[in-house]
Amino acid sequence: MSDSPRAIPHPTDTAIAYADGVAIRELTTADDYSDCVAMQDEIWGPGFAEVVPPAMLMVSQKMGGVCAGAFGPSGRMLGFVYGLTGVRHGAIAHWSDMLAVRPEARGGRVGERLKQYQRARCLQVGARTMYWTFDPLVARNAHLNLMRLGARVAEYAVNLYGSNTGSPLHGALETDRWIAAWDLTMATPSVPLVRPTGTAVVCVAADGVLPETPGFPDAEVVRVAVPVDHTRLTHEQRVAWRMATRAAFQHYLARGYTVQAFQRATGDSSPFYELARS
Repeated sequence: MSDSPRAIPHPTDTAIAYADGVAIRELTTADDYSDCVAMQDEIWGPGFAEVVPPAMLMVSQKMGGVCAGAFGPSGRMLGFVYGLTGVRHGAIAHWSDMLAVRPEARGGRVGERLKQYQRARCLQVGARTMYWTFDPLVARNAHLNLMRLGARVAEYAVNLYGSNTGSPLHGALETDRWIAAWDLTMATPSVPLVRPTGTAVVCVAADGVLPETPGFPDAEVVRVAVPVDHTRLTHEQRVAWRMATRAAFQHYLARGYTVQAFQRATGDSSPFYELARS
């Protein structure tokens, strides 16, 4: 099945459709915005404190922001992306605040298509870099962001949104996040990025704990494992993973290492990041 989009008529003249019947377009109507808010409640939970209301979804678009949805053949919203455009480091840039895909549509590249749509809209207003955050423990997002889109890790932020967002998805876990930076002028990788060469040393094991030997290995390449599916862990297990990975990432980033690749789970092996000395 081809994943090449084709233009479809729409009042904004920015809608595209794919061969599998999925269409992506800007949100423009009151019903669109209401559906987007309902989807935020569905994904992050009705107690989520960071819900973006319809007025902000609409007004942001008038200032160069992006608010777009992916719709199935029946017209049901399968996912959405939302972000703001402004100035960062002296240049026009875009901050992608939210990306969500309904469970039944996951695995169908809906999220990737939304990001590519967002990329095209940002380039039209002069933005050359897009930033967003993602949880280092969520393997699915790490693979999409780093290996499929080709974004790079710009910063590790500790407890960026606090530990009480009101979302059951986050629980009381501290919200450490990668800040991703995506160069919108570069072509998206068509094949996985080249992984660093050299012998990789495991510094966070598959059970989410640090090695018994004090300190971290001094190696050219290190691996930091993350859970296969963080949603299946207990709160205590998630906290253990958070603390172990935080310690490893902070140690190596402070010493000039950079995140070079992400490997998905294979067989009995956990997914992991590979960091290399710059």
